[in-house]
Amino acid sequence: MDRKINAALSAFGMSGRVFHAPLLSASQEFNLVKILERHRTESAASYPKSLIVSSFDALCRDKDLDLIVINTPDHTHYSLAKKALEHEKHVVVEKPVTLKYAEALELCRMAEDSNLVLSVFHNRRWDGDFLTVQKVIREGLLGRLVSFESHFDRYRNFIQPATWKENPDTGTGTLYNLGSHLIDQALVLFGHPLSVFADIRAMRTGGQVDDSFEVWMEYPEVKVKVCGSYLVREPGPRYILHGTEGSFLKWGTDPQEKDLKNGRLPGSKNWGVEARENRGLLHTRINGKKLREKIPTLPGNYPAFYEGISRSIREGSPPDVTARQGAMVIRIIEAAFESMRSGKVVKP
Repeated sequence: MDRKINAALSAFGMSGRVFHAPLLSASQEFNLVKILERHRTESAASYPKSLIVSSFDALCRDKDLDLIVINTPDHTHYSLAKKALEHEKHVVVEKPVTLKYAEALELCRMAEDSNLVLSVFHNRRWDGDFLTVQKVIREGLLGRLVSFESHFDRYRNFIQPATWKENPDTGTGTLYNLGSHLIDQALVLFGHPLSVFADIRAMRTGGQVDDSFEVWMEYPEVKVKVCGSYLVREPGPRYILHGTEGSFLKWGTDPQEKDLKNGRLPGSKNWGVEARENRGLLHTRINGKKLREKIPTLPGNYPAFYEGISRSIREGSPPDVTARQGAMVIRIIEAAFESMRSGKVVKP
């Protein structure tokens, strides 16, 4: 393919406005040709060259369309991704890829059988803090890593009205919503866990979906825990790493989402660069010398996700986030809920 890749969004909600539309339009590899808005035309102001359509069928029937981004509510991911694959479209699905592991595996097989790209938008792999954590581990700055803990906390002590995310019939709760990112990161770092144990709860007054989770993932040499809550007004470290030689603690969040919300696009000055005051604390011993200092956070790089999608479509190579990796996240989430129900350790 020697032309730009024609892409479409299946919704223009938060993820479409903040992530997918800006990232696609900032790339030299894609044309954002269509945006699905069933009842509004909000995208027209920012993307006047993109045609607004009112049905998903209009995307599927477009023979000139190469890629469909499924960024609709979680419970629709499976059916819409399946329909897009049936119409021979490459597909990017917002996390979580599906709500059931069996559904995710079905989509994987469909894409593989049709030689189509199917990927999951686990953009948090390109958070600057996570890239820095990978570097700390890769370079052995803590000696042998023995403990890893990550958090995705927020403060939202009310029940948000008129949203599927608070509806137990369609909502997926914070483990699917935020925990999927942390589980994906743990799988990137450590691979498939031996077992899973979890505590998952609805803590807010009147809450009907889970808004707090702690998931322990067992590995031979390192203790791994991923956590999240909607009732954290004063957040602690986002990452806590301990090893035989030292510790690394990292507060704060990657600046890319905030920049995108403020209208800043990838490629602008200091894109993905975190403020000095948010650098992580490294306290360790290297070559017999004690070191305790704030270390620079590597720049975040959300555009890398779609750069990888372009390579996959053009060259037939696997995407950076494969569909089977996305499916494994769902398997871990299912094991976590099974553990919560049974009170037992579960092998995923």
